[in-house]
Amino acid sequence: MKIKPAVSDSLRMGAGAAAMLVLVLVVLHYQSQRSPARQIELKARKIDLVERMRYSLAAASEAEKSAVLAVTDQDSLAFADQARTATAEVEHLRTTLGEILSVRTGQNEKELLSRFSECFTEYQRIDHDLLGLAVRNTNIKAFALAFGPAAEAAKEMDAALSRFLAKHATSPQKMLLLAAGAQAAALRLETRLAPHIAEQSDSRMDEMEALMAKDDREVHAALDSLAAQPDLRADSDLATARTSYARFGELRAQILSLSRENTNVRSLAISLDQKRKAMAVCQDALHALQQEIAGEPTPYAPTNPRRLGAESSASR
Repeated sequence: MKIKPAVSDSLRMGAGAAAMLVLVLVVLHYQSQRSPARQIELKARKIDLVERMRYSLAAASEAEKSAVLAVTDQDSLAFADQARTATAEVEHLRTTLGEILSVRTGQNEKELLSRFSECFTEYQRIDHDLLGLAVRNTNIKAFALAFGPAAEAAKEMDAALSRFLAKHATSPQKMLLLAAGAQAAALRLETRLAPHIAEQSDSRMDEMEALMAKDDREVHAALDSLAAQPDLRADSDLATARTSYARFGELRAQILSLSRENTNVRSLAISLDQKRKAMAVCQDALHALQQEIAGEPTPYAPTNPRRLGAESSASR
């Protein structure tokens, strides 16, 4: 007489079989992950990710330099966008590599990636400030005004006073000295604009502006003295000189305001100093990480003995 197994026994047997199946699957998965081919593939992927990070970082740096040196807002904005895109790619690759290194990776690799992450965070902070300055181009705009509309206004004033002097050559010397003095002071003031725009130091700009203010007072004093003379109130050249200088004064105020922002000078200084140093630290960290990964022992995949014997027989 056959005895049927109890239901509880059947359940225990089924549970045991299921547990064994799960264990087998886990072992097979682990072995596949630890297989030589898989390890070699993973190593190559990590090296590729680091290499792409180094390339994207270099591309971001080149685009940043182009943004700093560009002479138009449009070009600066375009290069700044390229720099930001390349930097974002570095961040994406860094995150991907971090996920890979979080599973069965040597502690050295994790520490080296952490070291890169720290310096890359500083790199991003500097880059944010730098690109924000570079796209404003205030120094370039100041130069454009100084050598464009402002220079034209100064030229019109000088020409008008030259005509005035020629027309009144026989007038009293005092009147001629006033006109010539206004010409000279205006010229000195104009020549101080370019050094002010190129200057990085606020204190030096303060000194330059003090000299400009002195020149400006001389010009106004001379022109006002001439205009106060009854026989010169209707002089068209004197009127032109005063109108032109007033326009020059308005433009000078705009130029000095733009120059004070100093965005091109400041962004270039940051690019050549802080950004260059941060870039070097990041690249060194990536190089060290790449060397560490490349130095991982490459697993040996043993050849199938049967296949080896078959190949030997064939060769005979």
